[in-house]
Amino acid sequence: MKYYLIAGERSGDLHGSNLIKGIKENDPDAEFRGWGGDMMEAEGMQLVTHYKDTAFMGFLEVAMNLRKISRFLKKCKADIIDYQPDALILIDYPGFNLRIASFAKSKGLKVFYYISPKVWAWNQKRAWKIKKNVDHMFVIFPFEVDFYKKYDYTVHYVGNPLMDAITAFQPDPNFRETHGLDERPIIALLPGSRKQEITGMLDVMLTTQKHFPNYQFVIAGVKNLPSSLYDTYLTSQRASIVYERTYDLLSIAEAALVTSGTATLETALFKVPEVVCYKTSGFSYAVAKRLIRVPFISLVNLILEKEAVRELIQDHLNEKLLTEELRKILPGGIGHIQQMKDYGILAEMVGGAGASFRTGKLITGYLK
Repeated sequence: MKYYLIAGERSGDLHGSNLIKGIKENDPDAEFRGWGGDMMEAEGMQLVTHYKDTAFMGFLEVAMNLRKISRFLKKCKADIIDYQPDALILIDYPGFNLRIASFAKSKGLKVFYYISPKVWAWNQKRAWKIKKNVDHMFVIFPFEVDFYKKYDYTVHYVGNPLMDAITAFQPDPNFRETHGLDERPIIALLPGSRKQEITGMLDVMLTTQKHFPNYQFVIAGVKNLPSSLYDTYLTSQRASIVYERTYDLLSIAEAALVTSGTATLETALFKVPEVVCYKTSGFSYAVAKRLIRVPFISLVNLILEKEAVRELIQDHLNEKLLTEELRKILPGGIGHIQQMKDYGILAEMVGGAGASFRTGKLITGYLK
């Protein structure tokens, strides 16, 4: 059968690539086309558009790129009609994918959604739109099942796909040597995968460096962004950088400063103490503050329903507070042991691997 997948971010590319594996296990002759990234392409998907061209962060940034987004939507709709897939599979990325879902449903296509948009966090009425346009929703957090029940919509809880990637990971024993890292303990910096995130977060993350002279600071870089974006931080702050090796970095890190997103959960599942960072434009923050209906921004805290990891948002993301919070979670700090205990509870709640296979089996089963 023919499958058309759409992922608009780096994390979606990872989960999409594992989902393709899950589908192929149940449909060996499957053909794939869609929007995503290098990992999905490596699994055999014919890549139409890379997510590096479509990832926009914040309300202001989206508003400034409405014409470009409109062109992407038009291009995507035309390509779907031309391809005529047996199934359209949407992966998170709600601003774009919910519009595509409505279009595809109107054309009589089978619509599946893997990794629900965070409608429980803001603009909850979008759940009605999802119920109308999505044939089957596969969610990755247990609480999402109860949320959708309020809208008389039955969804499938499949587990968290991060566990597929983490379980399959094998650390590189020569990682330090290969990347020129010395034996000092490491503080990992995970500033994100968008340009706006790098420029908004990395400067303040690196202000803490002078307060921890016995540690080496290592940036988790991504290759979908130009290397020149990182050059300033490498020359002026004497930080190191490794590209596309975040899991290797986390496997040996003592602590991490992490931009809010999927990486906060990945860091916790690697049992690395972390401080969550987030900063956007003043306009985007003001809008988000009015709309968001959940008490936390990090997945770790949302799942545990408490502030297990400290979140420094907007004006609170500054050198003084970031240094204080980082010192607390390092070995010997007052918050280190408690965060490790919370991580143990988190791992039990997230569960084991298999989400990609379960979802692939359900999708192919519904098609057959």
